[in-house]
Amino acid sequence: MAGSNHADQELTEVINQLWRLDTNRLKPGTDYIISLQGRAGYVAQGSNYARDRARAPLFTYVNEDKLRQMETYSHFINLLDNYEMSTGVSETVTSEELQENKLFIDSILDTEVMKCAHSYLVRKGQSPSDTVQFKRQLFNIWFRLYHRQRGGGADSCGFEHVFVGETKYDHEIIGLHNWVQFYLQEKHGHVDYKGYKARANKDTPDEDDHVLNLQFSWKGLVKPIGGSFIGVSPEFEVALFTIVFLMSTEKKTSVLVKVDEYTLELVVYRYGGSIGSSFPKLLSSNNRDL
Repeated sequence: MAGSNHADQELTEVINQLWRLDTNRLKPGTDYIISLQGRAGYVAQGSNYARDRARAPLFTYVNEDKLRQMETYSHFINLLDNYEMSTGVSETVTSEELQENKLFIDSILDTEVMKCAHSYLVRKGQSPSDTVQFKRQLFNIWFRLYHRQRGGGADSCGFEHVFVGETKYDHEIIGLHNWVQFYLQEKHGHVDYKGYKARANKDTPDEDDHVLNLQFSWKGLVKPIGGSFIGVSPEFEVALFTIVFLMSTEKKTSVLVKVDEYTLELVVYRYGGSIGSSFPKLLSSNNRDL
């Protein structure tokens, strides 16, 4: 599964099934509006300077009422303030936060997206059919704490890295691949969108695209490039990356899929029995040849 140059047909099929079932996905131009502006430039390794090719925010508008009304989004948003930004700082998980994790997992398992992912994983012998055991498996993959920075306590988990974002040694952004967190951080003035990343005429995005490669700064630190789905539901991302994670034992899995009109590379890093990182890379949209 890891590192093929050809689209994985079986995975492409199941992910397109999840895509069709994702009724909580927001509609571009209606539920949210983005402004892509300029193509981001080069950032030197280790540098926190990036030329700003986007004077306005990425998100011009998001229907927050819709986010609050949809259960999986509202439970997801409740989790975003549960983590320490810096790796090396031990996480303290309160009973209230554990309850919030549980409510989020319960809410996504009520969706057709996660039911489809679960039945696929059961068929492939990768997940227990019992829902309670599957919830435990999801908790371990996404919420179990581990040591990301040596010498510190349990300072990270898959959910924090992928969906919330972290800083490493206080001078490098790692993770933060989720559009809802990006939007909320941008709204509060913590994120500054610098422009989109694209190869000339190959993967140039448009405002209706649901996958983008972005450059941004977060609380003064620059992320030279980060891949993110835009507008998709939390359950879609959890389902998608859980499947890629469980279908491979490699430390790094990189798989090519064609989802809707996009050709993507899905990348998942394993940290023991948990996700270390996961994100999409947009290779082309409108299924243009690579």
